Parts: sequence; structure tokens; C-alpha cells
Amino acid sequence: MEIKVKHASLADIDCDVVVVNLFKDVKVLGGATAAVDKALGGLISEFVIGKDKFEGKFGDTYILQTYGKIKASKVLLIGLGEQKEFNFIKLRELSAKVIKTCESTLKAKKICSILHGAGIGGLDPKECARTIAEGTLLGAYKFEKYKTKKADSAEEFAIVEINNEILPQIEVGVKEGKIIAGATNFARDLINEPAMVVNPAKLAEIALKLKGIDTTVLEGKDALTMGMGAFYAVGMGSENDSKFIHMKYIPKNPRKKIAIIGKGVTFDSGGLDIKPAASMREMKGDMSGSACVLGIMNYAKEMNLDIEIHGIIAAVENMPSGSSYRPGDILTALNGKTIEIDNTDAEGRLTLADALCYACDLKVDEVIDIATLTGACCVALGQEAAAIIGNNQDLIEKLTASATQAGERFWQMPLYDEHTTAIKSDVADMKNTGGRYAGTMTAAAFLKEFVTDVPWAHLDIAGCAITDKEIRGLSKGPVGAGVRALMYYLKSL
Repeated sequence: MEIKVKHASLADIDCDVVVVNLFKDVKVLGGATAAVDKALGGLISEFVIGKDKFEGKFGDTYILQTYGKIKASKVLLIGLGEQKEFNFIKLRELSAKVIKTCESTLKAKKICSILHGAGIGGLDPKECARTIAEGTLLGAYKFEKYKTKKADSAEEFAIVEINNEILPQIEVGVKEGKIIAGATNFARDLINEPAMVVNPAKLAEIALKLKGIDTTVLEGKDALTMGMGAFYAVGMGSENDSKFIHMKYIPKNPRKKIAIIGKGVTFDSGGLDIKPAASMREMKGDMSGSACVLGIMNYAKEMNLDIEIHGIIAAVENMPSGSSYRPGDILTALNGKTIEIDNTDAEGRLTLADALCYACDLKVDEVIDIATLTGACCVALGQEAAAIIGNNQDLIEKLTASATQAGERFWQMPLYDEHTTAIKSDVADMKNTGGRYAGTMTAAAFLKEFVTDVPWAHLDIAGCAITDKEIRGLSKGPVGAGVRALMYYLKSL
């Protein structure tokens, strides 16, 4: 779907649906909604608000036929809720709801909308445009590559503005929204693909094709020669060779140097400690962290950031076979620390261990890792939030604020000395699990052993990467968790 900006009056523009709005309990219309109402001979004020008592509650909709009084075939009136409570988070969710209604209910191909929130709502026009574009593209997302019959989809969504002076701001906002949504949907596509398609070699192939990115791919055995024994062991049981991927975006005169590591387990059977069948069903999504990193790196050049970004993925497939690593094995990571394998299904942290060592050796200013790491995170936070843990409170707070701005949720979990004690081993420096309790924190304590004194934040997206229900306007399935939050953070720098 194409997102456009048009200089016109909504009453004069030719499309299938015109989208206008109403705050809760507003009786006297204003702005573009009033102009459309006037062109319709008072249909909105007299019938919708007057006789049908449309209250403008958040997300409520009302569909009107225009009977040829304006060029559009239909008008969609959307409730914004309480004016004092309306913000960009709600605008993003509302935009997703609007496009879903226009496509599934109205079967519209061409949609025109006012700039919600920028009139009496008092919000910045550029930020409104960015948020509307972002929410619209996120809400319209579908993965239909393997379906013979496709769902109804819109072809064009236009933000229509009569005030010529703010058009440049709207254009910039739309461009930013398209970039952020594009990166998120890029990640969603990767996660939706079956593991027979997206394996370590495929992730490497995608990384090598990214425009404006310098990519190096190490074969698994080459990484082992470098000392990455933890990463290499996880993929030993698979016929698909492991790949260690390092992507670099280096602008002129970068003001900061950041590494973002994404867990890249393209399928997780659990290894020899094999998962139950039901637990294995969504394990093609265990590479959601790597999809996030690829989505960001794919759009890094378009974002025009003056931040040097290193995207790192230790891509493996965790499969059981005669060559698999075993419980009781002792591995050596890149920093020389030894790890006793307590459970082969705690594999993601092993790949991240070597990736963290590698990232710290790059002498970056910050390291962020993102991973579908622990079932304990799902129990603690459900599908509504990711856990964030780290060694630098300032970084944690900035990332959490960026997540909120992006419409995502990060919740800080503690990291106590007792969590490190839980992973002590009798025969090695540590073991790769910490027992039944506090699984999210003991996993983070394990990762901390491979981080130097660089500021570090760990994002556990196990619960929110793939949802079984619609959340904040995004359809069930992969949501591209972390992409928007990290892009907003990079943009803030």
C-alpha cells in the first residue's frame, strides 16, 4: 500500500472512504470534520451525533453513505476518546484500527484521512503524520505469501491537508513513519517464514544483500577457530551450517558506536533435551531477535543516522542428532570462560555469550541484545511486555522511554548477586541454567558474564515476539518486537 500526502479539501477529493474524527462528547464540530459535515448537508451533526448519539469513545466507528454529496463514496467517523487523554500511542493504535476497518469491512482501495490529533488535539503535525503512517502500515500488514486466496487490501492511503504551510512537515513525518513500519514489517515477514526457508544460510544471504551495509559472514568452524566454542556447539547437531554475521553501518563522523545483537536460532527443537511437540510449534520464531536486527540494519541508511551501528547475529539451528552437544558437556566461550551444559534447550544464551564477547571487543559505547530467551519471561509478563535487564540504569531508562514512545513496553527486572550464584557449576566457571526459579534473571546473569564494563542492556522478548491475539492494533502473530523501540532510541541519539 502506498502512503501519500495530498493538498486538498476532503470534501473535494475522489476516493472510496474519507476518514474524519470526533473527540468524546463533542457536540459542535470543528476543522475538517465540520467541513465534511457541511458538504454532507449536516448528516454528521444531525443524524450521527444528534439522533444516533455517537459519543466519540476511543475506537468507536460510524460509517455514512455520502449519496453523491461529496466525491468520496463513504465517510468513516472514528472516535478519539477523551481529548486530554489522546496521545501518539493512541493515535498509532487508532490508525491501525482505521485501516483494518477500511479494508475488511468497507473493502476500500483508496482511502483519504485528515491529520488526526493535529487540529484541536494540539499535537505536532509532523509527529502526527509519522504516527499515522506507521500505524496504518503496521495495521495493514498481512503475510499471505503461501496463500492462494489473498485478503482484501487497500492500494492507497492519503493524508489530506488544506493548510499548505504544514505540508512539508507532514511529508517528513510520513517518510519517517514508512521507514519505521517498513523495518518492523520486514522483521515480521522473516519470522513468519517457515524454518525450512529461513535457516542460518538464509539470514546470512539477507544480511549480505542489505544496501549501505558492510557485512562479514564467518562460517561456524571459522568462528570456532576464533574461540567461539559456545556458539558453535549449539549448531553441531544440524545439517544447516551455523553462520556468524557481522553487519556494519558506518556514517561519516559518527557521534556514537553501538552494537545490537539479535538471537538467531532459526529453529529450536531443544536439542537432545527435546521440547514437547506443543512447545516446538512456534520455534521458527526463535530468531525474532535477529529479525529485529536485520529490520533495523535494512533501513539504517534511510534513517540517515550519525550513529555507527554494528548488527550481530550468531545464527544456528538447534537440532538433535548423533553430533549434537550433550548435557554435561563443557564449552569454552570467546572470553575463555567455561560453561557446563545443564540443558541443551538453554541454547540461545550460549550463542549470545560469544556474540557479546565479540561485540565488546569492538570497543563500542553500548551493547544491546534482544532475544526470545526464556519461558519465565512469558510467565512473568505475558504477551504485553518485554523484560529489560542490564548494567547501566541510564541506558535502561532511555530504552524504556523509547519503547513507550514507540508503542511498545519494556519492564525492568532486577539482577541480584543471588542470580549469579544460581548459575555456579561444580566443574566449570558456570552452567547454562539457574534452576526453576527466576529464569529470566538467571539467564541475564549468565549473559552478564560475557560483558565487559561497557553499558549493556538485555531485552527478553520471549512473551511478546509472537502473540495469539491482537495487541494495540497489531494482528496476532509476529509483531516485530523491539524494532520500533530500538529505532526510536537510535533516532533519539
